[in-house]
Amino acid sequence: MRYIPFILIIISPFLFTGLINKVKAIWAGRKGASVLQPYYDFFKLVRKGEVISKTTSFVFQISSSINIAATIFALMIIPIPFAGSIISLPGDFVLFSYALGLSKFMMILAALDTGSSFEGMGASREATFSTIVETAFFIIMGSLALLTNQISFNAIFSVLNMSAGYTVLVKILLVVSLFIMLLSEGSRLPVDDPNTHLELTMIHEVMILDYSGPDLAFILYATSLKMVIISMLIANLLIPSFLTLAEALPLFAFILFLVFMVVGFVESLIARLRISHVPQFIFLMTALSLTAFAVIAFFLRGGF
Repeated sequence: MRYIPFILIIISPFLFTGLINKVKAIWAGRKGASVLQPYYDFFKLVRKGEVISKTTSFVFQISSSINIAATIFALMIIPIPFAGSIISLPGDFVLFSYALGLSKFMMILAALDTGSSFEGMGASREATFSTIVETAFFIIMGSLALLTNQISFNAIFSVLNMSAGYTVLVKILLVVSLFIMLLSEGSRLPVDDPNTHLELTMIHEVMILDYSGPDLAFILYATSLKMVIISMLIANLLIPSFLTLAEALPLFAFILFLVFMVVGFVESLIARLRISHVPQFIFLMTALSLTAFAVIAFFLRGGF
């Protein structure tokens, strides 16, 4: 029974991607494609053949498989209300970060393996921006660990919602910070544009230009799943622990849908940032997480 929510989440990423596209279409005054269109695209890619450059090695060929496996492993560490997580241990957020780091590392390595100067450029940008995001994520988890005196996702989220009133401010800061992480890791506007094909402006998309067929399908799925994983962190921060199972699970699903609707809303209102301004936007995540840490430290020391 506890595995059913995880199975539903594993098959849901493209539904949320379709929701983003639908929201953007509505804001643009169009009917837009069905929310199930990403599923059709996925199965179309799976049925196609692959074209692999002769300059690549086995690293390129295994990168997409390791990418999707590491992302699914990271999903197993994130708890679902009343269902918990499949993998839980002290310091599991470090393991979570390393799992996502492994997926990113393989994609960067594969981009360099192609020998393409454009993909090397994208790999350099991805590595730079990911370093900023990872630092901010550890500040977030350090803040939550300081606040709750716990060092695992399950324990942190179960204690967090029973804490003092000032945690409302902390939650707002951390939710916004995680939302910026979602936009960055999901290669969404204003950090990146998944629909562009201008190599000089791309980050993640330029890294996967050489992929086709099933490998490309796996990469698109892993990217969508990574967005769902981060939205699950946001939902865990917002759901009160005093709710019952019948109340928590619908609220959990509602928050996930709301997060992706906001992503579509944001992408409808703003344009992609200049590449030189992207680090400034991502550093906002660091600033917000440091502010949350400062608020927690201030109140834990008794205030003025």
